[in-house]
Amino acid sequence: MSEIGLANDPARMRHGSNIGQPMTRREGVLKVTGAATFAADNHPPGLLYAVLATATVARGRLAALDEAAARAHPGVVEVMTTANRPLLAMDPDAKTNPFMFRLDLLQNDRVRYAGQPVAVVVAETLEAATEGAALLRPRFEAEPARTSLDAAESFVPETVGAGNPADAAKGDVEAGLAAAGHTVDATYETPAQYHNAMEPHGVVARWDGDRLHLDMPTQALAMAQQRVAGLFGIAPGDIHIRSPYLGGGFGSKGFPAGPQILGILAARLTGRPVKLVLRRDQMYGPVGHRGPTRQHIRLGLAPDGALTAIDNRTRTASSTFDDFFEPAADVAHTLYASPAIRTAHEAVRLDTGTPLFMRAPGEASGSAALESAIDEAAEAAGMDPLAFRLRNYAEAEPISGKPFSSKALRACYERGAERFGWAGRPPEPRAMRDEAGRLLGWGMGTATFPALMFQAKARATLRADGTALLETGAHDMGQGAWTALAQIAADAVGLEFGRVEFRAGTSDLPDAGIAGGSGHTATAGTALHAAGAAVIARLAELATADERSPLFGAGNVGTLARDGRLVRRDDPSRGEDFAAILARAGLNTLEAEGQAAADPAAQEAYAMHAHGAVFAEVSVDPDLGQIRVTRLVGAFAAGRVVNPRMVESQLFGGMIWGLSFALHENAVVDRRSGRVMNADLAEYRIPVNADVPPMEAILVHEDDPHVNALGIKGVGEIGITGTAGAIANAVRHATGRRIRRFPIGLADLVG
Repeated sequence: MSEIGLANDPARMRHGSNIGQPMTRREGVLKVTGAATFAADNHPPGLLYAVLATATVARGRLAALDEAAARAHPGVVEVMTTANRPLLAMDPDAKTNPFMFRLDLLQNDRVRYAGQPVAVVVAETLEAATEGAALLRPRFEAEPARTSLDAAESFVPETVGAGNPADAAKGDVEAGLAAAGHTVDATYETPAQYHNAMEPHGVVARWDGDRLHLDMPTQALAMAQQRVAGLFGIAPGDIHIRSPYLGGGFGSKGFPAGPQILGILAARLTGRPVKLVLRRDQMYGPVGHRGPTRQHIRLGLAPDGALTAIDNRTRTASSTFDDFFEPAADVAHTLYASPAIRTAHEAVRLDTGTPLFMRAPGEASGSAALESAIDEAAEAAGMDPLAFRLRNYAEAEPISGKPFSSKALRACYERGAERFGWAGRPPEPRAMRDEAGRLLGWGMGTATFPALMFQAKARATLRADGTALLETGAHDMGQGAWTALAQIAADAVGLEFGRVEFRAGTSDLPDAGIAGGSGHTATAGTALHAAGAAVIARLAELATADERSPLFGAGNVGTLARDGRLVRRDDPSRGEDFAAILARAGLNTLEAEGQAAADPAAQEAYAMHAHGAVFAEVSVDPDLGQIRVTRLVGAFAAGRVVNPRMVESQLFGGMIWGLSFALHENAVVDRRSGRVMNADLAEYRIPVNADVPPMEAILVHEDDPHVNALGIKGVGEIGITGTAGAIANAVRHATGRRIRRFPIGLADLVG
């Protein structure tokens, strides 16, 4: 039985579907009681503890380490440096595909960013390893650091994001701008933001000869297995990874990070199990972040408010040694109708760790700027912001002309506006105050995120006792995958929720793909659906070919699986239990596999996106400039909803992150050293409970027959994309000031 095991839920309705029910988290009790095992909770016998020594400069070379002092510490077992690090089968700076990021694994004395690991101290206790790392006292020969978007010469990258073209266009943008009655020409800036999942990156590594056992948080078990196998020159099947739970990932755990590989190397070097877990300050460098952007947006408007041109030119940054470029301009492709659209990206190389996918990569930063610009255009046209968006509503994807596989954005606007009370919004800024005299402002933003689909496999097993086991190497980052995928699994085999055991979270199960891009439920869920359908088809073959079965000869009319029984499609009163069919066939179990992948024909024919609308209220102290978000209402259409409770939770999380983007998050870099000066949760500001207002997430019904077999779209990231812009627009409405640099703070409103 899995760690989660079997569970019953009163929300399951007999003869009804598990999908659509607001079931509580299957693993919830385990988490709140501390029984859920995260990676760092594992303590194999003989465990050693590893701690990183890291660079305090952003560019230069490591000149010296006081190894003797560290080794003299009574608890220190080993100090791993460039001199004694075990050999690897693959150069960590080599790349064989675009999603293989270069790693810092003590390959030389060069320093490429502040926070880069330069040595690893391994000791009998965490305290001894920490003290040993401090005793190393690394010394550096520093070189001038490049830390800002203006610090280096720009270039045009080959691709941005996940292999998207750096530039795209349709129509004549310059002609559209020249013919416009009004134009918006503005530049918006977003800062570098850093992953701060509750669970930091870590690993517990244990070698057994050439077999490797890992406990590590990962969003992609099979991809991690392949990457580690390549680095160490061993077969992927000789690597067993357990990752049943993640304390958040948000993109940063999609690929093995350098510090995790260093933990594995330390275990190889010492011959004992090793645990390495990053401190909070060590999260600011080697494990990815959202790159900064500067977006120059130009919009052209006809006299009736129709957009004549959309132009977004974005400058962003990657590291000096690898490529990941925030695709911020691309969101302009998909939202608003215009005869001319152009997006372009340029980049600079900075002395930082390599940026990476971070919740809504590109869409978060791009929509914050675009939704601000759209409000500026509405103001220039003398139109209400919602009316302006409806005037420029895109019936087909603007850049490609493809029809949408489904799009209920009009309903999102309508439902959200009605619930928020948008019709009562005065058009003039500074027109509303609360009882305490604080300025009130209302703003809105459109939300969007692509409906992605990856490849996955799953296995379904029917048991003689009338239960079922469904398995796939899925990942639960806190989004509720253990529950939602189990609901899909139960429906796939026609059983009540509590009669299905669901196993996930280990690399010896069928590959469930990556939990990223808001595509995990659609991908792994479709594989489970296919596996369930396959095993039921095998069961039906047994029953309809057996003269002793009441289903004998029903092959032509077909059968249905319902509540643990197989019944005739034309007469549900005729059927028999799964257990009886297996027993008569002399089988204890019956097994089948299924797989999922995107449909190339559907992707070629349709544009696939989830949509939404977010409405925000802010209050602003007119003297101090203090901003509080006092209300958030979002309405979202994302295909078929598997579990409304989990979906609402995901949307709330995204909206809170949008609030954080708008008002809080900002990595402050010392331009002399290149170090992040607020590398902790005391000064790297994220919202706490007191910052989060009353929120409402409205789930708008949407049927999508094209996106996948289950009609599911993702919801993990879309909540950010409308919220940051909505809050910025509300600040404008409250104060009369348009702030084009995020996050918006006191200094922007006072003076």
